[in-house]
Amino acid sequence: MRMWGDNKLRLILLLLSVIACGVHAETIREDYAFAQLGTPKYATDFTHFDYVNPAAPKGGSITLSAIGTFDNFNRYASRGNPGAATDSLYDSLFVGSEDEIGSYYPLIAEFARYPENFKWIEIHINPRATFQDGSPITAEDVAFTFQKFMTEGVPQFRVFYKDVKYTAINRLVVRIELPQPNKDMILGLLTLPVIPEKFWKNKKFNEPLSYPPLGSGPYRITAYKMGQYLTYSRVKNYWAASLPVNRGRNNFDTMRYDYYLDDNVAFEAFKAGAFDLRNEGSAKKWATQYRGSQFNSGQIVKNVTPNTVTTDTRWLAFNVEKPLFQDIRVREALAQVFDFEWMNKALFYGAYKRANSYFQNTEYAATGYPDADELKILGPLKGKIPDAVFTDVFHPPTSDGSGYDRPHLLKALALLKQAGWVLRNQQLVNEKNGQPFQVELLLPNGSATEWVLPYQHNLARLGIRLQIRQVDSSQFLSRMRNGDYQMIPSVYQATPFPNSDLPIRWHSSYVDSTWNRPRIKSPVLDQILDSISANQGNAQALLPLGRALDRILLWNYYQIPMWYNAEERSAWWNKFSQPGIKPLYSLGLSTWWYDVNKAETLPAARR
Repeated sequence: MRMWGDNKLRLILLLLSVIACGVHAETIREDYAFAQLGTPKYATDFTHFDYVNPAAPKGGSITLSAIGTFDNFNRYASRGNPGAATDSLYDSLFVGSEDEIGSYYPLIAEFARYPENFKWIEIHINPRATFQDGSPITAEDVAFTFQKFMTEGVPQFRVFYKDVKYTAINRLVVRIELPQPNKDMILGLLTLPVIPEKFWKNKKFNEPLSYPPLGSGPYRITAYKMGQYLTYSRVKNYWAASLPVNRGRNNFDTMRYDYYLDDNVAFEAFKAGAFDLRNEGSAKKWATQYRGSQFNSGQIVKNVTPNTVTTDTRWLAFNVEKPLFQDIRVREALAQVFDFEWMNKALFYGAYKRANSYFQNTEYAATGYPDADELKILGPLKGKIPDAVFTDVFHPPTSDGSGYDRPHLLKALALLKQAGWVLRNQQLVNEKNGQPFQVELLLPNGSATEWVLPYQHNLARLGIRLQIRQVDSSQFLSRMRNGDYQMIPSVYQATPFPNSDLPIRWHSSYVDSTWNRPRIKSPVLDQILDSISANQGNAQALLPLGRALDRILLWNYYQIPMWYNAEERSAWWNKFSQPGIKPLYSLGLSTWWYDVNKAETLPAARR
């Protein structure tokens, strides 16, 4: 009996030691801030971001413009046209900074606990956090928010966060558990806006809202006329105003957005002083129309900032779900006759640079030939991706800028002939059934379209009829969501490194996402994207993966590379001041303030 007792004691001790080892194996960390790559720039005791003036005065107003219309105050609805800046109505648990990439600092949250493998995270909410009516923000609101997005949000959200579990442990602690460890997925959830359960509990989150919701951010909507204007007023008792992430920011008492149906009308309104700040997308306007007494006298300030960091790029997307564009030779042919060099010289005063990567101005852009690390990824895909990925360096078709680029026209015709299209009576027709080559380009009303007619003319030289269809902003948004287009202009938002946004943009699982403008379903891309997701945080692995992805996208000609701004151009009425240090990745409007002394120098009607 004693031997059994000794053995039993040893067994208990052994079990306890195993349990203890298991506990020690999972090291629990506690942090105030997070970074996707590396470490956050700002230490625990930081008081404000470097690019703000912490003593900036509060007060005054700023009027901005928007093109089109709006009919909805719910930014996350599956239909309707949301009002300008409605995405700022809600705060999130953590917030990013504007002078670094992929770092997050506490806003509604105070800190978080998590294991090193990021299988779960427990987020502690600041006990002072409130919605704009003074009611507390709780863990139940955070968990409710996630469930609303999962059950009534966009499909891509449900796919990406499948099997993620939110639990309100107590009033101020929410626990997020993942089916598998995934740091990037955890970090993506830190910036999810927190909506009030009391307001949204009995409302459909995927339906438009005809009146402003209860928010939690620094501004609330205080006046509006549907489709015409929105006025945001600063919340004077905003609980988070003195937090390090907000100090020196959100300085205007009111921010108003006036809507214009046409950009040309908006520009004339700006010069007349109807609104205060304009970001100029047209190089021609900037070079020829920013003139007059307001500019000469300094009443309107002109500002140019060179684009040296990762930047948004413009593309012309083919809907590859349409039979017309399923042949890569057809897509390449239409890219051959997009004469950027002539357009840039004749229309844009040399202000643009040619887009040539989905990672523009970053080390992840595919330049030169694939290196050994890339070939390890690309080699097994041979025969499933264009051969040129291995044998050529991608350059967008480049003309001599004369406007009569015969070599590219001949190359385009040869490609079209290979794809089964022939010229008959100056019209390109299908060799088998005689169907003419006609394509519709969908554009929003009021957008800059100087480039469209030259491109239409070049296509006509191939015997292709390009029909231009301009629709109002609501219809454009609806057709884009439904994939109801053949060709459409696309702004590809800057991607500083291969992050978790990429599957949502390109993976087959998210083809219904409006981010996937070409509507691609590719097992090859899915494989690369899955590897990118699996290697988040591994900078060494992400470099060849990003470049490999870039090559495959470029050589498939899913989109025609158009351009990006060589510089950012903006102008404003001279009644604002800014901090001495500018953020790297934005204009920094949230850090500006109304300057009474400058305003006094303007005519009374412009102050």
